[in-house]
This record gives sequence, C-alpha cells and structure tokens, in this order.
Amino acid sequence: MKVSTLVQNIMAAMKINVQSFFLFLVACLTLLACNPKSSQPVIDASIYEQAFEQYKEPSVDYRRFKYADVIHLVTGRSDSFEVEEVGKSILGKSIYQMSMGNGPTKVLLWSQMHGNEATATMALFDLFNFLEGSDDGFDDLRSKLKSQLTLRFIPMLNPDGMDLWIRRNAYDIDLNRDALALTSPEAVILKHARDSFEPMFGFNLHDQQTYYTVGETGKPATISVLAPAYNYATEVNDVRKRAMQVIVGMNSLMEQIEPGHVGKYDDAFEPRAFGDNIQKWGTSTILIESGGYPNDPEKQIIRKYNFMIMLHALEQIADKTYEAYSLDDYYAIPDNTLRLMDLVIRNLPLTLDEQSYTVDLGIRRREADAHGDYYVNAVVDDLGDLSIFYGYDELDATGMHVVEGKTFETPFKELSEISKEKAFELLKEGYLAVRVQNALDRELHQLPIQVLKNGSLSNAFKTGANSNFYLEQSGKLRYAIVNGYLIDLETSVDGLYKMRVL
Repeated sequence: MKVSTLVQNIMAAMKINVQSFFLFLVACLTLLACNPKSSQPVIDASIYEQAFEQYKEPSVDYRRFKYADVIHLVTGRSDSFEVEEVGKSILGKSIYQMSMGNGPTKVLLWSQMHGNEATATMALFDLFNFLEGSDDGFDDLRSKLKSQLTLRFIPMLNPDGMDLWIRRNAYDIDLNRDALALTSPEAVILKHARDSFEPMFGFNLHDQQTYYTVGETGKPATISVLAPAYNYATEVNDVRKRAMQVIVGMNSLMEQIEPGHVGKYDDAFEPRAFGDNIQKWGTSTILIESGGYPNDPEKQIIRKYNFMIMLHALEQIADKTYEAYSLDDYYAIPDNTLRLMDLVIRNLPLTLDEQSYTVDLGIRRREADAHGDYYVNAVVDDLGDLSIFYGYDELDATGMHVVEGKTFETPFKELSEISKEKAFELLKEGYLAVRVQNALDRELHQLPIQVLKNGSLSNAFKTGANSNFYLEQSGKLRYAIVNGYLIDLETSVDGLYKMRVL
C-alpha cells in the first residue's frame, strides 16, 4: 500500500480533514521536542539499592581503615576473580589488580590514588561481593556484565598514603600529578595497567572536600562528576563524548535517589593528571568525586550512592544505553562551588570596646590524626556577610546574645568518669569545659564538652580561632557551641563528637 493511501485511510477512519491531520501531526512532533527525555532509558533505582543492601561488606563501616585490615577483601576473593599482584608501593606493600568477565568492552576502575580518599574503595568491596553472588534475582544483570564487559579493578593504588591517611604517597608526591614524569612506582603501575589493557572506559575514583555545593544552592555536592578534558581547548571527541554520556546516565539515577546533589567538577585541562591523560590516550574516563552529605561523617550513605551509580554505569556500558543521552544534559549539570561550612550562625550580636555589631559567623571543622583515629579542630573560617554561604547546620541568632561558658574546676580523675549524660547536664548549667587529671597527650573522646588537662577554654571571635560560647534567649541558655558543634540544650545530646583532651 502506498504511503499516501495509508494516510488517507487513517484520516478517513479518524474522520478528520487534511488541515486537522496536519495540526495533529505538528502537535505530536512538538510534544516530542518538548519532552526529549521520553527517549531516554528507563532506570529502576530500586534494583541497585537492593543489590547494595544485600551485598554491602559488613566488616568495613569506617572510612579510615588500614591496608592490613582490608587486603583480604582483595586477595581472598572466589575463583570468579583473577587476582594478580602488579607491583609494590614505595614502602613495599603489594598492589593488586582484579579481573572478571570476558566481554568485548574493557573497563578499568581504580581507587584511592589519594590515600585519604576511601569512599569508593568501600563501594568497590560491595561491588566485588555483588559480582560473586548468585541465585538472588540479579543473575541476569551479572551475566550481562560478564558477557559484555571485561572488568579490571585496581583498589588501593596508594597503600602507603592510605595507612598514613594522607593524600600523597611516601615520596610526598601527588600521584594524580605524576602521569607524565612517572616518578612513583604506583604511577608506573597505573600507566602500565592502562597501556597493557587498553580499556575503552576508565573510572577514576576520588573523594573531594565536603564544602562543595551544587552550584549556588545550599545542597552539598554529594557526588561530583567530570569527563576530563584531553587538551587545553577542552574539546570533545568521541572518546570524551562517551564519558559524558555515561555521566548523564549516572546523574539520571542520582536524580531519582537524591535530587540536586550532583555537581560537575572544573574541566580545566591539567597536563600532568592521570584522568586528563588517560582520556587523551583513548580511554573514555569518568571521574567520580565523593563529597559531603548531612550527618554522614563516615560517608556510608555516599558509599551506597557510589555503588549504585557505578553498577548502573557498568550496565549502561554493557548494553550501550548511554548512547541515548545528549551532551546538553551533561553541560546542564551544575558546577561545583565552595559555599558550605559546618556551622553558620546568622545575625550574631557581638561587642568590641562597647561597640555593638552583628555578623554572620561561619565555622569549619578540620580533621587531625591522633591515636589511630582522628578528632576535629573547629575554627572560625569567616565572619561578616556570609549570605552566599550555607551550613550543614544553621542557626538564626536574632534576639539572642552571647554568653561566655565556664570551666568546671573540680577535676575528674579519668575521662571514663564523665558520661555523655553528665557532660550534657554540665553544659546546661553553663559549663563548656571540665578538667581531668589523667589523660594521654591528645587523648580522644566523644563527649559534648571540652575536656582540659593543661589547656584553657577559647572563646575568641576572629578568623582562625576556636570559639566556644553559649547563646542565651529570654534569660535562658538555649544553645551551646562547643568546638564547632551546635548543641540544642532543649533536646537530647545524641550525635557524634570527635574531640580531644586539651
């Protein structure tokens, strides 16, 4: 049947004339143009979430784990993985690559190039567990991945930095600036792994500081992404385009599970960086940066999101559904912006030499190592007009005024004599600090109060200072600010406090 005859038959059946049919056709085309996502792949986020909940590695729930604590999660895998030592770190720790699958598309994933960036490593352990599973409703997905992909992983590329909990390696070199000089053995290992394997896709897995927001919003950039540039002009060839399309699919999943929490990293070309060069060498490279999320200091929620977007990305690559995505959607992902602080107190009334003034006060808590763990040291990062900044915690101090805290001078003999409940009661009585007779140097505690052995309580309101104070409202102590933690004195004291004896 001729097309013209078919159209006439359709029109006759619908009892419409040529003009009406034409208007109907224009309306349909307009609807499709206004709804480009209608052609995008449908994503069922629940599948990836169920997989995570079932296969999360239970022995790791703390991001500062050591190499010796987890290396068995690499070397002790089942026969599903081929595990091979590919070299040693500067200090002699073995670095392994793990391979699975026999598909035509090769994918390389590496983590912890920076030693203190462990979120993706945790997610890889979960992913390894998932790939070894069977008879659980996920076999079709596993079969697809193993038949269409050849997967290769290099977890914990920088084990020396990992054990020291530092960004750099034992030479004090940033591995992500050693792609050309190849001074470090770890850099040589990664370069050789890429060149010998020649993967079509690469995943460069990192953490970023928790103070990035998604554009100018107050939402943390929980996941940041980038298809790195391969030249100064930041041009897009087929290699980079594929990486951008995979990222769009990952972002589509994140928009389902945590809308508005994905930012795009700066794509300025860095000629020494591995991501930029691996893109340049012909591997479509996807950078994933794990940022911050409210009340997730150990990044366990972000670990889950890493697992989900990585598994989804691998499925996209296996069935090539990433090809349906537009680069416009990649460029539409908001850029990262440094706009977050741990605590912002707005409209805080202060006085200096009997002069009154009002400021916004922003505090950031920085981690410091001690006794195999860490504590936070909170300082005033900025004060004045902080209208462009946001806080994980925020408080409007309008109608309140600052009250200095006291020190409870009757010393406790040991830290163990002070319970969290006792500390909270002292807080409510106006004591921001207690004294203790016996304590190790920089001994750690999780009490919501400053503990002093030789030190004193600081309450300065200037940048770089550790400030501890109360806010009083209607003649009653309402809030305590202790080492950057905002404590509501009318509620419970539940929370994680990472403190040290001063």
